[in-house]
Amino acid sequence: MIAIKGLSKRYGANEVLKSIDVQFDKGRVYGIVGENGAGKTTLFRCVAGLENHGGEISSSLEPLKNHLGLLLAEPYFFPKITGEEYVRLLCNARGRKVDGIDGRNVFDLPLGKYASAYSTGMKKKLALTAILLQGNEYFVLDEPFNGVDIQGNIVITEIIRNLKELGKTVLISSHIFSTLSDTCDEIHLLSGGRFIRSVRQADFPVLEAEMKQAAIGSRIEALGLT
Repeated sequence: MIAIKGLSKRYGANEVLKSIDVQFDKGRVYGIVGENGAGKTTLFRCVAGLENHGGEISSSLEPLKNHLGLLLAEPYFFPKITGEEYVRLLCNARGRKVDGIDGRNVFDLPLGKYASAYSTGMKKKLALTAILLQGNEYFVLDEPFNGVDIQGNIVITEIIRNLKELGKTVLISSHIFSTLSDTCDEIHLLSGGRFIRSVRQADFPVLEAEMKQAAIGSRIEALGLT
């Protein structure tokens, strides 16, 4: 469980998050949606302990950052580190020895090559593999499907479902609504630094329709396509 009370974050005069109160429970998958700049990544960075913030973030296991796997939208890799070395580095940071990495390479990545030379999708798959093998209880996945091929997205979807079955807590952001409706128990809409709507699975189609209408409106007609 992760409990957030009065979470706020400001960059100078810009208040990105405004007194957020929410609880994420064990064994559930939560989608976080919102327009670009809504504060999704900032929220995730606060939860992961990468940003100073107002309010409180607590969890069943403390410190939270030692039990949390963070997948950034654009993972960073040192220039001269292979895929296998990267996985071992992250596992060593948790004091976890991992044997048989080749056999657990579910994305068939070229682990002997430098990770910095990987494609965008391969980098994301590598970073996800590493945090999975760390043995974390909480997962924060920022755009895990973006830039990944169809086969990879199918595997990631099943991984998320498996994490839920194992009782993990998973937070996901995605601009692809179908990926959230396939995996999430709840979806929270972030706007103006606040959660303005939270829906469960039965109401996902309603939320999707409302978001489409808000996004499209009369914009297509305004193009005057012929």
